[in-house]
This record gives sequence, C-alpha cells and structure tokens, in this order.
Amino acid sequence: MPTRRASWRTLRHPAQYVAVAFAGASLIGALLLRLPFATEPGETTSFVTALFTATSAVCVTGLVVVDTAGHWSTFGEVVILGLIQIGGFGIIALSSLLVAVLARRLGLRQRLIAVAETGALDMSDVRRLLVNVAKLTFVVEVLAAILLAGRFAITHGEPAHRAAYLGVFHSVSAFNNAGFALFSDSLIGYQRDSYILVVIAAAIIVGGLGLPVWSQIGTHRLRTHRWSLHAKLTVTTVVALILGGWALFAWFEWTNPDTLGQLSAWDSTINAFFHSVTPRTAGFNSVDIASLREPSRLLTEVLMFIGGGSASTAGGIKVTTFAVLGWVMWAEARGDPDVVVFERRIPQTAQRQALTVALLAIGVVISATMLLLATSALPRADLMFEVISALATVGLSANITPLLSVTSQLVIIVLMIIGRVGPITLFAALVLREHDRLYRHPEERPIIG
Repeated sequence: MPTRRASWRTLRHPAQYVAVAFAGASLIGALLLRLPFATEPGETTSFVTALFTATSAVCVTGLVVVDTAGHWSTFGEVVILGLIQIGGFGIIALSSLLVAVLARRLGLRQRLIAVAETGALDMSDVRRLLVNVAKLTFVVEVLAAILLAGRFAITHGEPAHRAAYLGVFHSVSAFNNAGFALFSDSLIGYQRDSYILVVIAAAIIVGGLGLPVWSQIGTHRLRTHRWSLHAKLTVTTVVALILGGWALFAWFEWTNPDTLGQLSAWDSTINAFFHSVTPRTAGFNSVDIASLREPSRLLTEVLMFIGGGSASTAGGIKVTTFAVLGWVMWAEARGDPDVVVFERRIPQTAQRQALTVALLAIGVVISATMLLLATSALPRADLMFEVISALATVGLSANITPLLSVTSQLVIIVLMIIGRVGPITLFAALVLREHDRLYRHPEERPIIG
C-alpha cells in the first residue's frame, strides 16, 4: 500500500505542475505588463486587464480587451511575445512529456503506443524529446518570419527593422496558434494579400498538428501505412475539416458584402481557406467576425470547439476526440461490435475518454454561458461565441471582449486556463484512474433514445 500510494502521488504531480505553471506564468506576465513602461504614453492598465492579456498570451488564445498595437509599448509587446513562446513550447513539451510519464503506468501495449507517438523511449529520453520540440519550433518560426518579413518590406514598404519585427511576432503567434496581431483589425487589412494569409495559415497548420504527428512524419516520411493510428486520424481529420470548412464558408459568405462579397474571386477563395484554418485554433481573422452570417458563425463555433491535434499548440476537444466519437457512432449504426479505424480496433477505454472530454467541454460551455448571461447584458449568441473561443483557446471574437464586465473577464480568464490545462489534466486523471476489478455486476440494459 505505501508503495502504491507513493506511485500514485508521483504520477499525479505532472498534471498539477502543468496547471500551476500556467497560472504562475500568467501572474508573472500580468505583473510585467503592469509596469509603467509596458504601455504607450498616456495609457493605463488595470490588474485585471494585465492578467487577462497575460493569460491570453500564455494560453495562446488571442482574446484581448485592449488594442495590442495601440495600448502596449514595444516592451509590452515583447512580454506578450515571450509569454506566447513559453506557453506554446511548454504546451507541446509538457503534454508530450506527460504521455511519456504516464507510459510507466500503462501496460506493455499502451506503453509501446505512447513511445511511438511521442518519439521517446522513457524518461531518460526527455532531452531528445525536448530537442525535437525545439527544432520544430525554431525551423518553422524562422522560416515563416523570413517569408513574412520579406513581404512586409518589399510589398508593403515597411522599414527593414519594422518588417523583421512584424515577421517574427506574427510567425511566433501563428505557429503557437495564439492569434495575437500587431494590427488593430487583426489581418483584415491584408485580406487581399494571399501571400501573407497562406504563410500564416501554413504556420498555424504545422503548429496545430502536434509533435506526435511530426514525429511519425519525420520517422516514416510519406509512408502513411507505417504511421501510428493517432497520426492517421489526426491528418485525415484535419484535412477533412479544412476542406469542408473552406467549401462551407465560401458558400455561406460568397455574396455577403461585409465579408467575401467585396473581394475578387481569388481573394474570396483564399480568405475562405484562411477562415477554415484559423478557428482551429489561431484566432487571426481576415474578415469581420461580427459581420458573419448565422450559418458561418455556427460553422466557426463548431470548428473552434473541435480544435487541433493532441500535444500541439491548438486547443478544443482535439480532432482525435472528434474522430473517435464519429467512428463510434458509425460502428453503432452499422451494428459492429468493435470500433475499427484503419484496420486497428479502438479500445473501449479510449471511447469512454473521448466521450468524457466532449461532454465535459459541452457542460463547461453551457455553464459559462449562463454565468456570463447573469453578469452581462450582451446578446446570448455573442457570449456563447466568446465562451467557446476562450475554452478552445482560439481568440476569435464578435468584437465584444472589451465590453465585458470585470466579472465576465475573470470568467473568461478561468476558461482560457481550463481550455489550455484541462485536456492535459483530464487525460492524466482518466488514465491514472484505470484499474481492474476482481468482480463484475450483473448486466441490465436501459432504454436508449
């Protein structure tokens, strides 16, 4: 018993450390943003505003209550950039490391799966795991920064130092799926520059796939038959969501004069693609979110809720959770006893975990929306959009974030932390609670549906 209790306590620590680390980073960031020289001359920052901004940055969300470019000084912007980088790198590294730690608690088969997905042999391989994360982060961010800086300098006439700064900031923000921009209207001013939109979208996709997927791609290249089930599920679901969201958004908004209707056919196509990518979960926008038609807004909420890949910089319930639930429904409709995907059977524990994550997320969305309705006079549709965006760490808004009361802002802060830390902590809790019983109760079927 003492040995088992000590093991339990040791294995629970990583999830607790993740939560404390994000909360601590948010607090430190808030204190830095409260410094007088963190804002432009004449601007003042309350503690709640500083905490909201710092939490949004470290949780790579992108929601803001003040204009990032107009309110914060260069020092303040660099603090935000540092929080984004720390939050993004920590999310990938800590979640991947957590899987490696939990592999010690799993059986041989599950341990082999965890090793294949993380690229780590055991805890002695932590250094190589972190090096792989650092390499991926460095290569993508530097490449995107160079491409963006050149475009800002050559096409848009920005001075060399300003172009480099814009390139680095938006590269880091895009790869980490943060959605912070140094323009008051996000990227609406560049909606006719397909080059910038495509580069940022590519960085978002790379950051949103997750280290386990890139580990498989790096090991097996394009030999997809050798990829793990997780990599296959993630890539196919991401591609399907991008293509489906692209087509639907273009259909809904093609004739809307406030969004795509004012653009050429080429620019409309690129902006529809960009908006299909950014809700999962980057937060940049090249069209006015408040001007979207209702079908487009619902589509955006669905994409935000699903999110990106596991062990990535993206939020949401994750594409693998969504895919597993879809395959469970398909197997049930066909009457199949097992859920089989790519010739692999998904265990019932994974099915229950996916269902638990999805239902908990739905419960949090409903509860938080009701709480905001009780503390704010804003429309319910706008508040629910804000809640989903915060919980999924997206950062898109119907332009109501600055209008939220202090109480509502505190609710959003909690949601952003839950959205970033919750899935990791929940995964740990679910896995660590798995155990075998020496008996089974009698079976009785209730009426379903």
